[in-house]
Amino acid sequence: MRPIPSASQPAVTAAHDKFLSTRETTVALCRTLQTEDYVVQSMPDVSPAKWHLAHTTWFFEHFVLEPHLQGYRSPDPAYNYLFNSYYYTVGAMHARPERGLLSRPTVAEVMAYRAHIDKHVVRLLENENAGIDALVTLGINHEQQHQELLLTDIKHVFSVNPLKPAWRELDASPSSPSQPLAFVGRDAATVEIGHAGAGFCFDNETPRHNALLVPHAIADRLVTNGEYREFVRDGGYEMPELWLSDGWATVRQQNWRRPLYWNDALEAEFTLGGMRDIDPNAPVSHVSYFEADAYARWAGARLPAETEWESLAAEQVIDGNLLEAGRFHPAGTESTGLRQLFGDVWEWTSSPYVSYPGFKPLAGSLGEYNGKFMCNQMVLRGGSCVTPRSHIRATYRNFFPPHARWQFSGIRLARDL
Repeated sequence: MRPIPSASQPAVTAAHDKFLSTRETTVALCRTLQTEDYVVQSMPDVSPAKWHLAHTTWFFEHFVLEPHLQGYRSPDPAYNYLFNSYYYTVGAMHARPERGLLSRPTVAEVMAYRAHIDKHVVRLLENENAGIDALVTLGINHEQQHQELLLTDIKHVFSVNPLKPAWRELDASPSSPSQPLAFVGRDAATVEIGHAGAGFCFDNETPRHNALLVPHAIADRLVTNGEYREFVRDGGYEMPELWLSDGWATVRQQNWRRPLYWNDALEAEFTLGGMRDIDPNAPVSHVSYFEADAYARWAGARLPAETEWESLAAEQVIDGNLLEAGRFHPAGTESTGLRQLFGDVWEWTSSPYVSYPGFKPLAGSLGEYNGKFMCNQMVLRGGSCVTPRSHIRATYRNFFPPHARWQFSGIRLARDL
């Protein structure tokens, strides 16, 4: 249980309340799991639920408590090895593909570790002179990333179980029919891209800079399951002319024939609520960049550049099917006009994940957070149905390798004019 400050304690900061609510949300997402569920690792890209709970806790311990709380001692020094993810400047770490071998510490011990760290972080936050709000805010956003990863990883873990268990009972009502897809034309322009203002952002969203747009058009909604199914039935996975070279090699090597989680008949899919009929009006999800690019070519279009996407999204209110909506699955919409820019699925762009002009990573080990991954990855925008609303913004740059598809990733089309 989290510590409850008494009325006699000093006033707390916004970071204090956000810290506690974020930590509670992570645990709440696990409330339907059984002990056995916490340890399974279904593939190297997936981390066990227990590891997510421990790693996010280690982040606060290493980057907040150890440098700022005098006399702090870890409940187990081995956690620095077990739950470090990729911070090589911090020290050695347990191999990522072997996280599922960690039967110990137990789930109960990890929960006790979380309570121990929460108590000490709250203690620091209640000290008005601690000066740790910025670090804690970074840790909060890091944990929100892992809330999303936690759910996508649980989905994959349950999907390989022959029993096809549900993580939670979810609303399975079908979406209303989508309006015909239309394109929003945009003129050539010089626009500013990147984060500005006093709010939180990751270092890879900076610095703000000018970018040139050529005349183009962007689809007013996401590609649906029904539309993607036409691509599959038309033999899209058997047409090498549609695919990038690495994509075609991956299709053949992995024997891809449909999106991840669809069944052979193209009629049902696995969801966090178990198996259900494919909703033809909901956005297609769990497709790789290779698949998104091939579909766009089949449809006579292309994927938007991240500069095109951001300059358009910056004009919109952040709203949509995000984690707080409680659907935990992409949903269609019968509304008209530009829609679904935020939530439902992460949208693949045509942009490689590289640094902005003048980019400088954070100092010290935190500089490993984003910058060192700026190679062989593609940018995704907009958040998904399992992204916390307070975590997403128009400038947010997600990134994955082009073959990845276990995330809630989908497609928005664009065209040159």
